[in-house]
Amino acid sequence: MRSLRNRLLILLLVAVIGCEQTPQHTFTNELLLPMTPVKDQGKSELCWAYAMLATIETEHLLRGDSVNLSPQYIGRMLKNYSLSTSHSSLATQSRERAMGQTALNLLQRYGVVGFDVMPDDATDDLPTPKNVFLLGAKYTPLEFAHSVCAPDEYISLTSFPDSPYYKKIDVPIPDNWEHNRLLNVPLATLRKHVNRALKKRHPVCWESRGHAMAIVGVARDERHRSYYVMKNSWGTDQPYDGLVYMPMKMAWRDVVAIYMTREAYSGK
Repeated sequence: MRSLRNRLLILLLVAVIGCEQTPQHTFTNELLLPMTPVKDQGKSELCWAYAMLATIETEHLLRGDSVNLSPQYIGRMLKNYSLSTSHSSLATQSRERAMGQTALNLLQRYGVVGFDVMPDDATDDLPTPKNVFLLGAKYTPLEFAHSVCAPDEYISLTSFPDSPYYKKIDVPIPDNWEHNRLLNVPLATLRKHVNRALKKRHPVCWESRGHAMAIVGVARDERHRSYYVMKNSWGTDQPYDGLVYMPMKMAWRDVVAIYMTREAYSGK
């Protein structure tokens, strides 16, 4: 079950996001990357899967390739994985909560399918697709996933000042029940890499202790204050059709993990 701390953090995030999205602000997009339609995680806790797949989708759109992936399939595979390993008690305890790295791991273990065959409202009685059909070709979910995201294509970053920098660390939060190790860098360095990635037209998966979204742009308000434009996963029945304009300062207050392609990390 989600801890009281995490409940308070996500409530704070919702409150601040709601406050910042009021019509009294006029936003000017300085950069807005292409994206697939905003999805809706509903009552699930799969924001980490939605955010990570949204990042992968935008990367493909920028390469001239269109893919629309199913976070619910990743959620289904999480259940299969947790029941078949020693992680079952931890996964059950935290329900569907995990990290963006978990989405990448599950994608490499079990593959992925298209959103059209397993959409947001897919129920447990919907059979898990065994094949993916694309442009007249037939793939297994794993074959399709490897064509969508190569192993080690993405780099996972964090910033914990109490741990050694420029080394991989086991991020000490409950959502990291897999004990994934992320590269630990100073916060200023992490911010520099994110801003440079966006400038080079790469999306970034952003994760806090309470929520995860994909950063798909940069904007300013009427007072010239800076914002990240984030693709949320709470549906389009939200201000700005489901996008979130988050003050840059807020984005760095509680950041836990950042994911981007290695190409984006190197500034290409």
